[in-house]
Amino acid sequence: MDWLALWSDYVLPLIIIIGKVLLIAVPLLIAVAYLTLMERKVIAAMQMRKGPNIVGPFGLLQPFADGVKLMSKELILPTESNKALFILAPVITFSLAMVGWAVIPFSERLVLANINVGVLYLLAISSLGVYGIIIAGWASNSKYPFLGAIRSAAQMVSYEVSIGLVIITVLLCAGSLNLSAIVKAQQGMWYIIPLFPMFVIFFVSILAETNRHPFDLPEAEAELVAGYNVEYSSMTFAMFFLGEYANMILMSANCSILFLGGWLPIHHSLSFIPGPIWFFAKIVFCLFVFIWARATLPRYRYDQLMRLGWKVFLPLSLLGVVVVAGTLVYMGWLPN
Repeated sequence: MDWLALWSDYVLPLIIIIGKVLLIAVPLLIAVAYLTLMERKVIAAMQMRKGPNIVGPFGLLQPFADGVKLMSKELILPTESNKALFILAPVITFSLAMVGWAVIPFSERLVLANINVGVLYLLAISSLGVYGIIIAGWASNSKYPFLGAIRSAAQMVSYEVSIGLVIITVLLCAGSLNLSAIVKAQQGMWYIIPLFPMFVIFFVSILAETNRHPFDLPEAEAELVAGYNVEYSSMTFAMFFLGEYANMILMSANCSILFLGGWLPIHHSLSFIPGPIWFFAKIVFCLFVFIWARATLPRYRYDQLMRLGWKVFLPLSLLGVVVVAGTLVYMGWLPN
């Protein structure tokens, strides 16, 4: 056997791929940890208090203290639960939140998998996320987790329809399903300007898709104790927690790519700043709005949530597709 050929043809490419995956996954896990700190600090500032400030300088080590605490707790499996599915559910949720990053372009050349159907890949990954929550609610064999899971499934399915229609308007303007091509199509003007109503619908929909305020009905503490994850503890709970916050960052990245120009600078005079820094800054801005909504808005009732999705956002997003497509055809602006 030619060991040199085996190394160059199989082993070395595998090591390079694993290295690229780690370069994305490790910073993402650190970002998820510090997003929890950012959320607590921003909400504390809005409520005129200090927030975490004991563990480490300015409380910067608080996320690691929380992680150690969660890992040191006992893993409790309910007696009547389906043990295999009970453990599998948080693994599914966390894994899907991570694999979505495979097609996210951080700059023109910095992307793990630059596939031509990146948008379809992200839609498929986001639609699979409901399975982890449904399995968690059913496998717990308890009333409150099951009610929370059913709520979450209905909510996520409802708002995925609007998200898909909004993305269609972006695809009509860009003429491609490739995420890098969508970013490059915004060099003259970010899509947030001509498609601002679609941007508003998209951002509110991703708040609902990620079960965040004011749409955190699956985790309504007053009604459902804690929702679909009420029976979870230790690292299984931490994986749900990490998956939720990783999904927030992923959806913010999608928002940045589709409407805020991805890695493109605000003005060409600022192009000396590297693209990944611009991309990171836009993600942080979207996350700040996530947190801002949590700090200021009251929770919707469930009937209000469903009415907004089906009777307001669905007709508006359908109208948006018709108007954008009609305008592009009439003006002769359809991309080749």
